[in-house]
Amino acid sequence: MQLSFWLVFGLAAQGCFFLRFFIQWIASEKRGRSVIPIHFWYLSLLGGLGLLIYSIHIRDIVFITGQGLGILIYTRNLILIHGEKNAKKHGLG
Repeated sequence: MQLSFWLVFGLAAQGCFFLRFFIQWIASEKRGRSVIPIHFWYLSLLGGLGLLIYSIHIRDIVFITGQGLGILIYTRNLILIHGEKNAKKHGLG
């Protein structure tokens, strides 16, 4: 199998997407309860964008739809997290 740019790109994106679960697992083990650190959402967004680009390249509509919708959810979660942090910072939360 030849390692093309797109194969390496897709594998790197998938690796980034997997890393989010690893980060979440480590954070949960440290606290002794299930937590979702903000890094989880950034890795979800980065990995999802990479996988979306890859899925567009291979023209897989199922993959495109799944990653596209996921990116909206990850982005919204980051907006909510940052909004909450800003509210607390300004004494509104």
